[in-house]
Amino acid sequence: MRLEFLIIDPQNDFSDTPGAALPVPGASADAERLAGLLDRIGDHIAAIHVTLDTHQLVDISHPIFWRNGNGQPPPPFTPITVADVEHKIWQPFKAEHRARALDYVRALRDHGRYTLTIWPPHCLVGAWGHGVIPVVADALRRWEETGFARVNYVIKGHNPWTEHYSAVQADVPDPTDPGTQINIPLLRALQNADKVALSGQALSHCIANTVRDIADHLGAEAIGKLVLIEDTSSPVPGFEALARQFLSDMRQRGMKTVKAAEFHP
Repeated sequence: MRLEFLIIDPQNDFSDTPGAALPVPGASADAERLAGLLDRIGDHIAAIHVTLDTHQLVDISHPIFWRNGNGQPPPPFTPITVADVEHKIWQPFKAEHRARALDYVRALRDHGRYTLTIWPPHCLVGAWGHGVIPVVADALRRWEETGFARVNYVIKGHNPWTEHYSAVQADVPDPTDPGTQINIPLLRALQNADKVALSGQALSHCIANTVRDIADHLGAEAIGKLVLIEDTSSPVPGFEALARQFLSDMRQRGMKTVKAAEFHP
């Protein structure tokens, strides 16, 4: 049986440790359990895919991009709707970006995605927050050393014009940027697995969107391969209902869930 792991954004900025830009309560304990699981069953893992949320400061979902009528940026966690942009409650810092920004929030609405949320600048490339939480990074290295293998690191989120919660594709793919479009190599790899263990952060956003996209693209047979390690992932504070809805929806579709201590290849 070919077992693969898909670990979503196990990064410092999502840990609940001092200095984290977007801390997820419980993430550090989640990481400890995940590392223990990787060490326990590492010999049985055929491949590990790790996604890395990757941003720069100038990003449509960061405060620097927007201003209100007083010239002030939005506080983190501010939602920006189509009406907000149409009525100029929030406008891009650069006037020449208005048309594209308006197209973007309309596309989010029309495609049934999240309302644009302004996040604290996080997972900035080259900074501490972009790195993998040390306990998980150490476990990944041990797996590589023991098996003479390489973790498949998947970059997502670098395009400043679209949010990229899902590892499969951006919320609004940019036709000029292949990195925002459907990640065919990742889907093919997961399709070839007999079982795919899922972990990482955060349950309400990046995991939820990734798993839904995998299910939608690979179909019912693939959903039966998915196993969420439920105590190695937590929701963003204030978005717990999204996590609960995701778990309910995907369990009904055939995804399994299990605690780390009970997971066996």
